[in-house]
Order: sequence, then structure tokens, then C-alpha cells
Amino acid sequence: MPANGTYLICLTVATLALLLTLILVAKLHAFVALLISAMAMGLASGMAPEKVLKSIQSGFGDALGFVAVVLGLGAMIGRFLEYSGGGRALADWLLEKFGMEHAAWAMLAAAFLVGLPIFFEVGFIILVPLVWNLARETKRSLLFYGLPMAAALTITHSLVPPHPAPAAATQLLGGDLGSTILYGAALSIPMALAAGMVYGPWIARRIHIPVPDIAKTLMREPETDIAPPPIPVIILLLLMPVLLTLGATVATVKNIPFKSAAIFIGHPYTALTLTALVALYFFGIRRGLSREKASKLATEAFLPTGTLICIMGGGGALKQIIVDSGVGTYAGNLLMTSSISPLIVVWVIAAAMRMAQGSATVAIITAAGIAAPLVKGIPGYSPNEFILALCCGGSSFSHVNDSGFWMVTNYFGMTVPQSLRTWTAMKIISSILGLATVMTVHALLR
Repeated sequence: MPANGTYLICLTVATLALLLTLILVAKLHAFVALLISAMAMGLASGMAPEKVLKSIQSGFGDALGFVAVVLGLGAMIGRFLEYSGGGRALADWLLEKFGMEHAAWAMLAAAFLVGLPIFFEVGFIILVPLVWNLARETKRSLLFYGLPMAAALTITHSLVPPHPAPAAATQLLGGDLGSTILYGAALSIPMALAAGMVYGPWIARRIHIPVPDIAKTLMREPETDIAPPPIPVIILLLLMPVLLTLGATVATVKNIPFKSAAIFIGHPYTALTLTALVALYFFGIRRGLSREKASKLATEAFLPTGTLICIMGGGGALKQIIVDSGVGTYAGNLLMTSSISPLIVVWVIAAAMRMAQGSATVAIITAAGIAAPLVKGIPGYSPNEFILALCCGGSSFSHVNDSGFWMVTNYFGMTVPQSLRTWTAMKIISSILGLATVMTVHALLR
């Protein structure tokens, strides 16, 4: 293995260029591109071929040993909530409670709660009809209600496990998943408020977007004729993993009764399993769903996770190659003596990946694999700070190479320039605010 640190740094940059070329030019799947890049970097660094393969196997397994369970359970919870109509029912209830004059706040709150277990695309499809109806009734710009909804959904998708990107980043960077859930949810609040409730109304007064024609043809019908679950049950289910995890966190720092039981129940495995069982019963079995149909819904929930799991494993493989090649230690030492905050470094890595290839999930997972060896062991920083800063970077710069950009553009009936001024700007604002918040908290707690 070459001992020259400069060579290793250049090799890492060349590996990233190869990775992006394979994805963007050769149009290879990100999973295959990650494996090829990991192999190429390992061999070019001087590692023996058998060592390269062993590192890839080790990194792949380490990345998935924990997060695959979390991702599967989270997908199941989201699927049962979607099937039951609970997300739409919660939004309707919040609109009634907030009133029409505060409907934008209701959309923000509904999207935040729905976005905790449900992927951005699914939550968007569930809630966008309400945005259309509100814009039609009030004659306001669609952005007045749409951006608060979209902001809350996309921010929780990037920052709060069990969503795949923050869950994978937590595993790769050595963080605690329970803490990431709590801190990610807490950081999502000011980010969503600034992007959705400050920037959203401001830009809505300057760009009037009417209800698009697509609203007439794409009003999604519920999957069942049965009335949705009671609102208290829906809210309990959405908050249940967070509350159980919070209980475990409190139990670890205080000598409370049944401490061991609280820690066990609050572990992400247990918390999500219990939540999945509650969803299965109240959103399925109790509503007349047969066990066969419930099993089919669970299987449907797992199908989209296969690709994500492979990408997560590929990110872990590349991370391990960076570690075993020696570049991680060398770059980490450089960062320790640099005047640049390592929080900015991980943000820039993730933001660059997002700008280059589009997908927030791929950007965050890939950036976590790259950054983990670089920042591991830097004194004065916790893994959770790096996780949040990196996820903020990966949530930025959504533009024409992002499927979410086109989804928002089409469903809001906007032109590309309008989407860049609204959706893309909103993503950048929330990302920068998130990084600034993490850096401010770090400075205050030092």
C-alpha cells in the first residue's frame, strides 16, 4: 500500500469522480457503481485483491447489520398507515382544529407527523389533494399551503430515522439511532418552520401558482371504504417510536424504576416492532383486514426497500475500503489540524453528492461512507453532530436531476424556473439553517 498521504487523497478524489461518472454518464445503478468504485480504490491503493474483497464484505455487513431491521419495520408502519387512510384523516382533523385562517400551519403539522414514518413521495401523494382544495377555496397561491407541506415531509425524510438515509448515516458514522431520532426530529422543527412558514408565504406572495389541471385527474381514491382509524390512535402510532426512544434515553441517565425494561423497550428494534404490531392491529386486523391481506401489505412494504438496502451496503463497502486503505486516518489527521470545521466538511461532501446525482438518499448514504473514516475520532465532536450536519447537506440542492424536483414541479403545475425559485430555494434555506443550528449548538456546548 502506498504510504504517501497525498497520493491517497488524490486517489479518493479520483474514486469519487469514477463513482459519479459511472452513475451519471454510464447510467449504472448506484449499488453497482459503489461496488466498482470500492474495488478500484482498494486495488489502486495497493491492497491485496483478497483483502479488497474481505473489506467489501465486512463493510457491507456492518452497514446492514442494524439498519436493515429499522428500515423494514419503518416501511411496514408507513404502509399500514397509508392503507388505512390515517394520514389523510389526520390532515383533515388538523385543518378543522386550526381553521382556514391557519390552514398552512395545519398542513405543516400534518406533514411533519405523517412524514415521521412515511417516505416523502408517499406522504406527498396523500396530502397534495388537500393543498389543491385549500388553494382552490381561498384563491391563494398553491405555494402558500404546498411549501409548508413539502418542507416538513422532505426534511423529516432526510433527518429522522427510520427513514433510510439518516438510519444508514447513523450506522456508518457510529451514532446512536435513538439519539438520531430525537435530535433529528428536534432539528427538523426550526428547519421546517423557516423553510415552510417563513420562506413559503414570502415567495407565495411573489409567485402565484394556480391549482393545476392535473388536480382534476389525479385525486387519489382511498384503498378502503372503511372509516379511517380514530385520530388519537393515529397520533399515538406516529409518536410511539419517538416516545419509547425518549423513555430509554431518560432511563440511561437517571436511576428510574424498571430501568432495564425501559431501555429494552426504547431500543429502536423493540420500539419499532411494538409500533408495527400496533399498526397491524389497529390499522389492519381490527378493521376487518384478513391475516392473508395483512401479510400481503407487509410484503408490499418491503419491496421498495430492496434497492435502498443494496445502496446502503455499497456505501458501507466503500467506507471500509477508505478505512483499510489508510486514507481515512491520514485525512482525519489533516482535519484535526485544519481551521475548517469538520461539520462544514461533511456538509459539503453530502451537498456535492446531492447536487451531482440527485437522490438525497444516495447522497447521504454515499457521503456517510466517505466521511466516516475522515471524521472518526476527531476530539470535541460527537457522531450525532456529524450525522445531522451530513444529512442537512444531503437534503440540499434539489434540482433537475432529482425525481422529487419533478414530482413537485408536476403536481404543483410549475415551470422549471418557478420550481428552482421555490422548491430548490426552500431546500437550500432549510439545509443551511440546519447546518448553522448544529454548529451553533456545538459552539455553545463546548
